[in-house]
Amino acid sequence: MHAMQYRITLPADYDMTIIRRRVRTKGHLLDDFPGLGLKAYGIRERGVDGSPVNAYAPFYLWTSTEAMNGFLWGPGFRGLSHDFGRPTVENWLGLGFARGPATAAAPGFFSRRAEPVPAGTDPDAAVERALEELEHRAAADGVHCAAVGIDPHRWELLHFTLWADAAPTADGELYQVLHLSAPHLDELPRGRGW
Repeated sequence: MHAMQYRITLPADYDMTIIRRRVRTKGHLLDDFPGLGLKAYGIRERGVDGSPVNAYAPFYLWTSTEAMNGFLWGPGFRGLSHDFGRPTVENWLGLGFARGPATAAAPGFFSRRAEPVPAGTDPDAAVERALEELEHRAAADGVHCAAVGIDPHRWELLHFTLWADAAPTADGELYQVLHLSAPHLDELPRGRGW
């Protein structure tokens, strides 16, 4: 499993209905994309839910590197890069994935929380704690699903949670979900993703 996100920060006065229209007209195009576990089409709006910025920031969970590469070197990402400029693509090795009690509900939000693994910290212990946290988080009311990944270049853990309703405000950056494509959600590994 691989996690991926790009965050396109938009001007403070940007008309976010442009992004909403884009997702409404193009979001379904990935509803059957090979190897896509899920894509949560996320946005942040300046002044809403504590966001200081307008941003378009979809989050992906891929079943394989080949699937992720197929998207990055395909027409969809090429079109996005043409319209907004090529964004920096963050990616993490998937450590774990779990469904929550609200998996049947359409998610309204996702939260993203980055956690550094400080120098001198045993990475194995940090990963074990993150996987334990994943299990607790996934069992919480309102959770559609949750995942945790790691970037070993920056030694950073990433906690991702899809919520049926609003997420707790202390759970990191909050994004509104405009659409969810999840053609291969059932193929994402349960528990440890490696």
